[in-house]
Amino acid sequence: MVPHHTPEQIRLDEDARREKNWKRWGPYLSERQWGTVREDYSADGDAWNSFPHEHARSRAYRWGEDGLLGITDRECRMCFAPAFWNGSDPILKERFFGLSNPQGNHGEDVKEAYWYLDSTPTHSYMRALYKYPHAEFPYAKLIEENARRTRNEREFEIGDTGVFDGGRYFDIFIEYAKGAPEDICIRITIANRGPEAATIHVLPTLWFRNTWTWTNAAKPELERLNATTLTATHATLGKFRFEADGAQELIFTENETNNARLYGCASASPFVKDAFHEYVIAGKRDAVNPAHRGTKAAAHFALDVPAGGEAVVRVRLRPEADDRHGPWVDFDKIFRQRIAEAEVFYASRLPDQLTDDQRLVVRQAYAGLLWSKQWYGYIVKQWMEGDPAMPAPPKGHTTSRNSDWPHLFNNDVISMPDKWEYPWYAAWDLAFHMIPFARLDRDFAKEQLQLFLREWYMHPNGQIPAYEWNFSDVNPPVHAWACWRTYKISAPHGKRDTLFLERCFQKLLLNFTWWVNRKDTKGKHIFGGGFLGLDNIGLFDRSNPLPNGRQLQQADGTAWMAFYCATMLSMALELARTSPAYEDIASKFFEHFVDIIDAMNNLGGDGLWHEGDGFYYDKVLVDDGTEIPLRVRSLVGIIPLLAVEVLDQEVIKALPGFRKRMRWFVENRKDLSRHVSYMERAGKPGQPGEEIRLLAIPSTDRLKRVLRYVLDESEFLSPYGIRSLSHAYLEKPYQLNIDGKDYGIQYEPSESRTGMFGGNSNWRGPIWFPINYLLIEALEKYHHFYGDTVQVECPTGSGVFMNLKQVALEISTRLTRLFLKGEDGHRPFYENDPRFRDDPHWGDLVQFHEYFQGDTGRGLGASHQTGWTALITRCMNMVARVREE
Repeated sequence: MVPHHTPEQIRLDEDARREKNWKRWGPYLSERQWGTVREDYSADGDAWNSFPHEHARSRAYRWGEDGLLGITDRECRMCFAPAFWNGSDPILKERFFGLSNPQGNHGEDVKEAYWYLDSTPTHSYMRALYKYPHAEFPYAKLIEENARRTRNEREFEIGDTGVFDGGRYFDIFIEYAKGAPEDICIRITIANRGPEAATIHVLPTLWFRNTWTWTNAAKPELERLNATTLTATHATLGKFRFEADGAQELIFTENETNNARLYGCASASPFVKDAFHEYVIAGKRDAVNPAHRGTKAAAHFALDVPAGGEAVVRVRLRPEADDRHGPWVDFDKIFRQRIAEAEVFYASRLPDQLTDDQRLVVRQAYAGLLWSKQWYGYIVKQWMEGDPAMPAPPKGHTTSRNSDWPHLFNNDVISMPDKWEYPWYAAWDLAFHMIPFARLDRDFAKEQLQLFLREWYMHPNGQIPAYEWNFSDVNPPVHAWACWRTYKISAPHGKRDTLFLERCFQKLLLNFTWWVNRKDTKGKHIFGGGFLGLDNIGLFDRSNPLPNGRQLQQADGTAWMAFYCATMLSMALELARTSPAYEDIASKFFEHFVDIIDAMNNLGGDGLWHEGDGFYYDKVLVDDGTEIPLRVRSLVGIIPLLAVEVLDQEVIKALPGFRKRMRWFVENRKDLSRHVSYMERAGKPGQPGEEIRLLAIPSTDRLKRVLRYVLDESEFLSPYGIRSLSHAYLEKPYQLNIDGKDYGIQYEPSESRTGMFGGNSNWRGPIWFPINYLLIEALEKYHHFYGDTVQVECPTGSGVFMNLKQVALEISTRLTRLFLKGEDGHRPFYENDPRFRDDPHWGDLVQFHEYFQGDTGRGLGASHQTGWTALITRCMNMVARVREE
């Protein structure tokens, strides 16, 4: 590895010190704005049908913009994205197409072939690929076939339609390189992979987000300067030049709704949002503004690309004041320089031990993580009440969704799970995103985590907003863990940012209190969190009341709170090193953690532990006091393993107040202190031994018993990681009758077969990265305490015994197999698609899915959810380093 003081790191430091605004422009443009809650002004809250894809090209958005692999500034004022036409489609290809939730047999799903290939943290260089067929894009076929299919069948994807057969498509590479913070060189390379020449129309498009229609804001303007150059003037952005090398023409319109097409009434302007479709495809010359001005403009290129050949389009966007020389003098030099600097930057971040294939996967994972940033605007109060220049929304709108979050004011660049399927933040997803981000851009990671704790995000009652479909939904409390891990990972040269940690800790105290008050209604340290982001993992919808008013005690909900409590303990102990006042709150979290451990293991007998099965389960409480364990072996019973902390002598010795209180507790609360394991390690020759304590939900014996299931290949251990439900339920589904009603759950390794929570996610068998990663970290902590004194069979029944660090490495290794080429040249997540094995134009393209098939590793769900799946970078690095050792 080379030193960290690289040109890209210098840019990051300049941006952090606000000396140069290197991050003002980036891939912050959404890939789907239609079908979102923000654009839904209906009375019934049906966002998908309120603003469908069919409206997207013609209707101005209120709260954002979208485009195909485009860019925008950090407030989404001016946007750029390319558009294309293959001569056959009924519409321009301006944005990625996909099915809405009601249209898909497994919920919403993008139906395009595109990949994020590279990006630096300041977006000084970015590269992406879009595959565009020569033949007419199969919009109708994708809708009709997926409508025909049931939930028991696979999704019908664009590759299944045959439009890429015979290489009859264009590979379109879109690259961005910054000459300066606001000087952006754009290169579009079109490669014809087919056996015949083909024509493609390319429209690099610049436009302003429409703010003037809604709020009477000053209207910006684009205006032609000469045959290949236009000027862009905005009240707060300033004045830019947009130059297109060799453009055949510049065309202009307004980013205004086409009321005539959509509603049969007059439009505000004769030149409307979808004018370029009419001009290029239908040949309507009067669709565009002959005065060559507007709020949306494009350079038009019609290119004949020979078979196997390429064509290149060059565009540059820069401040008018930077016009010191022609736009193309240093254009190619800037690209060469930024590409070289990207290589140097990643050489400083990636272990030398990575193989070429591992390096390729890690680079594309980081690219997807960085490309998935998006500007997100949403002012709930204004959205509910309507805009001053528009009619008031229908009556039902004000109570349809999120009406209890009127304080929420979002106007930020945020890390998204997937800019097409999830073009809105999800709080627990984002927490995982920040772990790989902390390695790339520590300042961005810390800013994101603090943002969700700010008063215009966090509810006055202490809740963190979940996601726009329901900000009040309850996700696992992992934000504290992400803050703690980011604090430790991002420390430059060992210097840790205690001010960041303290700011987070103070706000997290509010959130922790919200959890205790809202989710431990009986005050017995057993929690019923509800949904917890695990969609359909339960026998029934855990976010709604149980039949006949029954109560649910959740093993995972309670374990998550123990996990939260342990993390807060670690944070408090760290802060107490420099501020003794934190010793008191550390003692509080220590004792609270032990209380939860006791409740999990002993309340009412065995708590949520089932001694006969050797596993943790949810319990249903019946009116007469009877407890019914839901004996389903799922991640619900593995999550208790995650709540583990080790207290080393160094920590205990440095904090006399905490040590004194802990010793009192151990000596005077024998009923609880039995859950605190103690070990004294021999010191080095001539040195004293080391006192070390373990705080964990399972005892040593219970840990081993749960791990027998976890590491059993006929239960949880897949060739590619830990499944979310035991494989044992494939042949023998679990059945339960409560109050005369039958409930059941079966191992489902692929897409969801239920409609619970939209039916687009499945926790009944597939492999999910977040829990796998947390389990890996937990096993490493257990090993830190137990060392080689605890060894388990891995896989169960194999006769091979490993310590827990080796088990963590084995799980990490299996996760990496999802993406790496096997001996047959195939990457499992593509599951035997021959293109990705045999075709050089497909073989090195990697996608990072939401979750993965429990047996084969096939990628499932959102296909670009690089956020938490970018945790593979941590696994890949760990495996590479350990294998080298």
